[in-house]
Amino acid sequence: MALREIRLQGDPVLEKKCRPITEVTPRIIDLINDMIETMYEANGVGLAAPQVGILKRLVVIDVGEGPIVMINPTIILAEGEQTGSEGCLSVPGKAGQVTRPNHVIARFYDEEMNECEVEGTELLARAICHELDHLDGHMYLEKVEGKLYDVNYDADEE
Repeated sequence: MALREIRLQGDPVLEKKCRPITEVTPRIIDLINDMIETMYEANGVGLAAPQVGILKRLVVIDVGEGPIVMINPTIILAEGEQTGSEGCLSVPGKAGQVTRPNHVIARFYDEEMNECEVEGTELLARAICHELDHLDGHMYLEKVEGKLYDVNYDADEE
């Protein structure tokens, strides 16, 4: 495993739509492991492949219950509403108020390409929505209500 460089706001890769993963190769397994290690090292809650320069539909999320690896994820249900502070590893030191669904169900494939679903509320719902936005070239900055504000640590919730 190795730490990957997290791409920062302004990097064109963060504005591109990612391609689906058609098979899980040893390189994809290495990428998954590297992304998990990079997310933990940066004190993040989630990380999407484009944030490490790879245009693949892959995200990793951990809201404190162990890592969730999502290959080719899609949100199949989004309901309710929550507004809260949100940050991003690609925009260090900043956060803003963002409204997201409070309950989501996402369908994805795991490392063995088994179809799975995860249901999330509150922080997990926020993280799923945030990370899946990255796969389509969108950042939370597009959704911030009001102004960004400084946070006094390196990484806020992602």
